Amino acid sequence: MKKTQILIIEDNEDIRESTSEILELASYEVYQASNGKQGVDLAIKHIPDIILCDIMMPELDGYGVLHLLSKREDTALIPFIFITAKADRIEIRKGIEMGADDYLTKPYDDIELLSAIESRLKKRERQRSIYSSNLTQITNLFQTSHGLDELQKAFNERKIKSFKKKQVIYYEGDAASTVYLMISGSVKTTKMTEDGKELMTGVYGAEDYFGITSLFAGKAYKETAEVLEDATLCSVPREVIDQLFSKYPDVAEKFVKILAGNVISHEEQLLQLAYFSVRKRMAEVLLKLYGKYRDTENFEISRENLASMAGMAIETVSRILSDFKEENLIDRNAGRITILDVSRLQKLKN
Repeated sequence: MKKTQILIIEDNEDIRESTSEILELASYEVYQASNGKQGVDLAIKHIPDIILCDIMMPELDGYGVLHLLSKREDTALIPFIFITAKADRIEIRKGIEMGADDYLTKPYDDIELLSAIESRLKKRERQRSIYSSNLTQITNLFQTSHGLDELQKAFNERKIKSFKKKQVIYYEGDAASTVYLMISGSVKTTKMTEDGKELMTGVYGAEDYFGITSLFAGKAYKETAEVLEDATLCSVPREVIDQLFSKYPDVAEKFVKILAGNVISHEEQLLQLAYFSVRKRMAEVLLKLYGKYRDTENFEISRENLASMAGMAIETVSRILSDFKEENLIDRNAGRITILDVSRLQKLKN
């Protein structure tokens, strides 16, 4: 059986050698690079299963290594772990936003090192399994489409990316360059009113697409997308979607149906804001979340996000949730809401 191959890119010889020794004892095959340029060359030559890379290095730093490898089809999907001398939040966020999968803070021990690598490798296998399942679902969605092979290829060529809670995927006004497919977790989209209030326009979970409206409506995203729960996403560039639309009308038809569903949901939201009482609006929001999280009775959401979805003040949200709890409609503990009586909430909504 072929050994798992790991590439270490680190200019400090002591750290590089000791890390390599630990990994070889754990039965990994290890390649070493003393600078970023050499690391890129070795990554292209061997296509390792995982890459450990220092950030501050001569000739080419870790960000440059990640940038170059992420642009190549053969290296873009390799799990990438930064190793850094200090846990600087700005450095970490920059690396994650560029596509890094994890980071280790020096000095790290053998347990931390092996755990990080095993976690990344296991996650890659899970992603492959999830991806295979989602391709089957996409096949069902596009079973009459002659563009299915091209669509599958488009997703297959893109890396599944991980996003942390509260991380912004794109801002309102950014160039609308991508359509996203949710693999796991959840994402919210919001718009800001003229008086600075946030209104939530959508919540997306596994198997949902978002970013579609902006592709039809213009060159810029019409809302801000932010992660509600740690999420994994797959994305396809706008140019690819445009080509599929123009070449395969049945593919376009499927996305138009998704868009129409979003429009209907927004119309219902406007009616609720205009005519529903605050209790009725909150019941509607809770039931929508109950359905969005695949009918689980327990989900986590902040008062701020509930206020944004329902279009009301945070203080009003707190009061209504307290009332619902006293009426045994829900239970709330440490930000998690448990639906206790779905039927009564539905009656209240209606």
